[in-house]
Amino acid sequence: MEYLNPARSPYTDQDHELIGVEHARQARARFARHPDYRPTPVHTVPGLGGAGTAYVKDESGRMGLGSFKALGGAYAVHLLAERDGGGAPFVCASAGNHGISVAAGAAEVGVPCVVYLSEGVPEAFARRLRGLGAQVRRAGHDYETSMTAAMAAAQENGWRLVADSSWDGYTAVPLDVMRGYSVLFDEVADPGTFPPSGSATAPHAGPSGGPGSAAPTHVFVQAGVGGLAAAAAGYVRDRWGEQPRIVVVEPDGAPCLIDSARAGEPIRVGGHPTSLGRLDCREPSLLAHRLLSHLADLYLTITDEQAAAATRVLAAAGVALSGCGAAGAAGLLALTPAARDAIRLDASSRVLLVGTEGPVEPK
Repeated sequence: MEYLNPARSPYTDQDHELIGVEHARQARARFARHPDYRPTPVHTVPGLGGAGTAYVKDESGRMGLGSFKALGGAYAVHLLAERDGGGAPFVCASAGNHGISVAAGAAEVGVPCVVYLSEGVPEAFARRLRGLGAQVRRAGHDYETSMTAAMAAAQENGWRLVADSSWDGYTAVPLDVMRGYSVLFDEVADPGTFPPSGSATAPHAGPSGGPGSAAPTHVFVQAGVGGLAAAAAGYVRDRWGEQPRIVVVEPDGAPCLIDSARAGEPIRVGGHPTSLGRLDCREPSLLAHRLLSHLADLYLTITDEQAAAATRVLAAAGVALSGCGAAGAAGLLALTPAARDAIRLDASSRVLLVGTEGPVEPK
């Protein structure tokens, strides 16, 4: 399923206040003091999906935690600890990676952490969480049930909820999570990633990019509740302006962002089981929906089989990712000719992909 966004409109000053280059650099400066921080590599894959070159930002080694999520939850925890002081435990729900980040951040600031997992989250994640000092509790068959349990525990016990999704009345913490994610895009913008030649430059660069700053022509980014995709959209528009096409990729079993874009408001969707567990989200983040609903150019969905096929294609190019990690690449490979024409993707295009996580251990 593909949906060319009819509500696409320019990046605004209000967007800039929420997410963009300035926030990414503030978060990056904080991470630079962490002993395990270093920019993750970018792999080049020529000709992927008919593009000239795909650039895969490989988050599988991020700070020893294995995914881009290391940048989000931990960042929010540190800011909360500074604002509120120590004491009350942190609590979250997770499909795996967000909980690991929150647990790592909590351990660093010396505060207890409780993580709720659904029954479907692999035990490998639970073991890693316990290794970081977190208490793990299982709740329900899906992420939404574990999220409900985490929210109830926060309310009943006075714990601090660290969610990567947002809703009316709860936006400050998930915004910090998104700002943490934007660090990876600031790393991509370091000199040398995109050679400044021909179509590599953005003639309408945003306020922080400057004339002629090298830029991707397209960004494909996978989404669960949409936090990473919104961080990408905010950073890309602020840094490189309106020219790069932003494509949001979701599992066809949980198309909450594409359906919300069609509806013009965030909605909860049905769907069917998907093996893309870290992307299996039925309701979008309010902040993410608001940003993507006018900054994204195209939404599309992929099947589990297409994600698995993308992992094999990338593995042959020397990039080892899970199905979730390769979902952006799967979106590129799945584009129909009509969508390809609509977003002007051809053999001169340079596509940025985020390899969000490495291969995941089996249950």
